[in-house]
Amino acid sequence: MLISLMGYSMSINLILILKAILILVLGYFAVKIVSSILENGAKKSKIPELVSEFVIKLFSAILYVFVILLAVGVFGVETGPIILGLSASLGLILGFGLQDTLTNLTSGLWIAVMKPLDKDETVQIGGITGKIVEVGIMATKLLTPDNVVITIPNKLVWGSPITNYTRMDLRRVDVAVGVSYGENLDNALSKALELISEHPKVLKDPAPAVVVTGLGESSVDLQLRAWTKTGDYWGVKGDLTKGIYEKYGKEGIEIPFPQMDIHVHKY
Repeated sequence: MLISLMGYSMSINLILILKAILILVLGYFAVKIVSSILENGAKKSKIPELVSEFVIKLFSAILYVFVILLAVGVFGVETGPIILGLSASLGLILGFGLQDTLTNLTSGLWIAVMKPLDKDETVQIGGITGKIVEVGIMATKLLTPDNVVITIPNKLVWGSPITNYTRMDLRRVDVAVGVSYGENLDNALSKALELISEHPKVLKDPAPAVVVTGLGESSVDLQLRAWTKTGDYWGVKGDLTKGIYEKYGKEGIEIPFPQMDIHVHKY
């Protein structure tokens, strides 16, 4: 069978087709083997995981293109002009249409090298909070607390402030509470500190504290500050929030709340 493709006349027969398929199949498995060898080597080295993943994925993509060109060459097509044509086309595309793609690739590399975040860490990016499930060469995936996967382009990740909640081993728990102006302030501070000190997961060092943070419209504002292990953060925060309400109620210390008085005048 004689066909014309991109200015080339080629005689395609069954043997050539089988050769091309064989090259594609063998090439596919060869790339998989090479990628596996590189992954095993990266795990044994001190190369950051994100860096190794980025490089291996990029290298694999190049190898796949090379395998496809080998398969096309079986039919007598000169791959040199094709490579030059692809290079020229790629340059134009990158210049006019894929600037964002190139930016995402570059940002992904910087994320892999600088490591402001890593897999299984809980972060906030651009107001979105979640656990990192994947950092790819183009985008980063977060899993939110309500089990929703959000994909963020790497250029937005690298270009936004990143708050990493789990990078450090310890975190400080802050719980705000207010007491009425008529209360004994020293007694309120003492009882709050007593509550913190009795919690089994609150650390002794750094020492816990209770401080006055402001004078509100209807209350003296306090803040309970307790250090704990990062994994215990939410449990301790919930315990102290519930505990200070119950303890102040038991001790007769009033926690005021905003009230509005409405006066109705009859004319």
